[in-house]
Order: sequence, then C-alpha cells, then structure tokens
Amino acid sequence: MSVTMTEARFEELVSEALDLIPQQLAAAIDNVVVLVEPRNDEEPTLLGLYHGIALTERDSHYGGALPDTITIYRDAILDVCHSEDEVVHEVMVTVIHEVAHYFGIEEDRLHELGWG
Repeated sequence: MSVTMTEARFEELVSEALDLIPQQLAAAIDNVVVLVEPRNDEEPTLLGLYHGIALTERDSHYGGALPDTITIYRDAILDVCHSEDEVVHEVMVTVIHEVAHYFGIEEDRLHELGWG
C-alpha cells in the first residue's frame, strides 16, 4: 500500500534532501532546476531523472544552455514506500542519486556506493 502525503510535505522533503548536500558541492551546482512531478509519462515507475549536460562534460561551448533539470517523481516514490520514514529515506537517496548524475557519476558507480 502506498503512502499518502500532501504535495507540500513531499516538496519539503525534497528541499530537506537538497540541504544535505555538502556546502562545497552545493556551491558547484550551477544552471540546474529541481522539479517535483507526479510521475514520468514514459516510465511510470521511475523515481527520479537528471536531464542535462553533466558538469564533467561541460566545455567552453556550454554557455547559453537551458538549465539542466532534476525531476523527482512524487507518486512513484509514494508507491514504493510503506511509511513516511521510508519516503524520507527514498527522497534523500533519489535526490542525491540525481545530483550525482549532474556531477558526472554514472549509474554503476552510484550502485557501488550504495546510492542506487
């Protein structure tokens, strides 16, 4: 059974997860927008998605690019959790996972580090 949570509370959890990013890393995040959406239309069970050009791939031609996006999918996360504590944990893991993609960390490495 999925967890019921207001949109405002879920967005608060995303904000709190972003606050967990160490200041030195947070300061390096540039031109990124974090969004909360109900679900990914193409992949409804997807919990989060980074879309953009990873920091490690940006070069002198990067200027003027639209902001990268990190989208956290509220309903998909609520579907896989059984308590608010699980939601808090899953949001944190998903946010950190997607931010790591921004820094160029690949999926396999994230799983090795326990952020998969």
